[in-house]
Amino acid sequence: MHSDLAAWANFYLVTASAAAALTGLQFIVQTLMASESLRGFAGRDPEAGVATFATPTVVHFALAMLISAVLCAPWPAWSALRATLGVMTVGALVYLMIIIRRARRQTIYKITTYDWVWYLTFPIVAYTVMLAAVLAGPERGAWPPFLMAGGVLLLLCVGIHNSWDTVTYMTFMSLRADARDEGLDEAPADAE
Repeated sequence: MHSDLAAWANFYLVTASAAAALTGLQFIVQTLMASESLRGFAGRDPEAGVATFATPTVVHFALAMLISAVLCAPWPAWSALRATLGVMTVGALVYLMIIIRRARRQTIYKITTYDWVWYLTFPIVAYTVMLAAVLAGPERGAWPPFLMAGGVLLLLCVGIHNSWDTVTYMTFMSLRADARDEGLDEAPADAE
């Protein structure tokens, strides 16, 4: 067991470090989004937008980091490791069902098919693939560890994409708000 896990240690050290760093960057992005210049277009229910889009991104990064750390720990038996990973992945899938409900209820943003794919479908695929790896177990050969690794990488890619998506969305909304403000500021001067 230890030699099997040791073969993946560097991979999971890298993914855990990346997920931790990206989580920190997401906090910075969230802080910048709360700046005065962006408050004007936040809408009537910014909490719903954050709960639907930003918080799940942080959760995906955190779970990628946590799963990577769990896979680097010196487990005494496969059963304990599998139980831990099983609880984590099932919990993540339950959390995604809550996010689907939040996404349908929020009114701050009209969700597109593209958003459904990146914010919900890909994370569901990642956690399902990881759960399949857990259920298959080590006795199934080499493919379960690759499934687990693929799921962790997919979570990181989803998180990176969704963070970038949030930043670009907020940037464009800020630019549009500035353009509207400039247009409103010029109107009274023309009227005189």
